[in-house]
Amino acid sequence: MKLTIFNTPIISPIFRFFSNSIMRLAGWRVEGKLPDFPKYLIIGAPHTSNWDFLLFLGVIFRLKGDVRYMGKAELFRSPIGWFFYWCGGVPVDRKKSTGLVEQTVEACNKADKFVLTIAPEGTRHYVSEWKMGFYHIAKAAGLPLVIAIVDGKHKVIRVGQIFHLTDNMVADVKAIKGFFEGVVGVNPRKKYITLEH
Repeated sequence: MKLTIFNTPIISPIFRFFSNSIMRLAGWRVEGKLPDFPKYLIIGAPHTSNWDFLLFLGVIFRLKGDVRYMGKAELFRSPIGWFFYWCGGVPVDRKKSTGLVEQTVEACNKADKFVLTIAPEGTRHYVSEWKMGFYHIAKAAGLPLVIAIVDGKHKVIRVGQIFHLTDNMVADVKAIKGFFEGVVGVNPRKKYITLEH
């Protein structure tokens, strides 16, 4: 098992204590739990603020998860590359002939346990369409999706709804977006997309 910020003995419990304390003081709470699957993909939305990353850390520490995220390969080759690995990073080399989806699926297939988190909007700015990389990764690797809803209005993150992909991508995406319909993120000025887009 590779050590990450989420499973390092002594250090992780300390981070978890401070994270839970900060979340509580800020008025945020977490509802739900992560499934007991060896591999799955978490999609979190709406992504409207830089604070979302700290919320993500708070949720993972609270639920005692051990997750991964994708980052450009150059970060992992830097003098502090070890830090990005320790934070759960999966390097993606954009110069390779194989694309992001293929590289991520390969990393998933090589691991005994693999939990990846993705913001399907791909940016904290308003978008009318999601980036579909998350779908293609989940489909190719045979991963179920776990929904994580950032409800800024009520300061709650709801986690745990499980969605298994079918062979109908259009229907799948519509159903997945339905979980987030009408939800406002941390930044209320960037309201979430609706199904009619």
